[in-house]
Amino acid sequence: MPAVQPPIGRLRKPSCPIVGPGHDCPRCPRLVSFRKANRKAEPGWFNAPVPSFGPRDARLLIIGLAPGLRGANRTGRPFTGDYAGNLLYQTLADFGFARGVYAARADDGFALVDARIVNSVRCAPPENKPTPEEIRTCREFLAAEIAAMPQVKTIVALGKIAHDSALTALGERLSRCKFSHAAEHRLENFTLFDSYHCSRYNTNTGVLTPKMFRAVFAKVRAYLERAA
Repeated sequence: MPAVQPPIGRLRKPSCPIVGPGHDCPRCPRLVSFRKANRKAEPGWFNAPVPSFGPRDARLLIIGLAPGLRGANRTGRPFTGDYAGNLLYQTLADFGFARGVYAARADDGFALVDARIVNSVRCAPPENKPTPEEIRTCREFLAAEIAAMPQVKTIVALGKIAHDSALTALGERLSRCKFSHAAEHRLENFTLFDSYHCSRYNTNTGVLTPKMFRAVFAKVRAYLERAA
């Protein structure tokens, strides 16, 4: 098991208001072009920057990569409608971070409890691969999201991009917190937990197993119970 990192830095919460990207956000030309093509091909899909999901006063924030084309981009809710959501939402329910029955629809009544989910990039990128510039451009919204959560104590970063983007949004140096699955990084005001992304590719190749994924959230639950 990876060693717990010593406390580092000071949590720098941005002062900018919580303003998410608009329905027709123009900031990333490649993503705008992809969005327009998807709206033409699938006019019944959400096809817009996907908003966060879960209560803003949650103590846990989960950060993903970007909306899946046929998942969140279609349904309008993070991780909803693709394989990654099946594993994530079942795990959250098992550890008391969700209630209801997940049916892979935004109107299924499934709700998060003391947890909120946001993506590093709000728009679906081609081949699920945002560029470094697109990640940087969308980081303003991630920083605002974190700043608007007054009770946040923990962040779970799903993948290295989410890990790096979260730390950069908070003004922390990446060299102080190396990404590693199941690593636990203690900052001054909260703790960052790392996990491999729960994508179908990672689970099909054995990079991430459900047991490995559950172990991360078991650590998060134990941490929050101690902090209560």
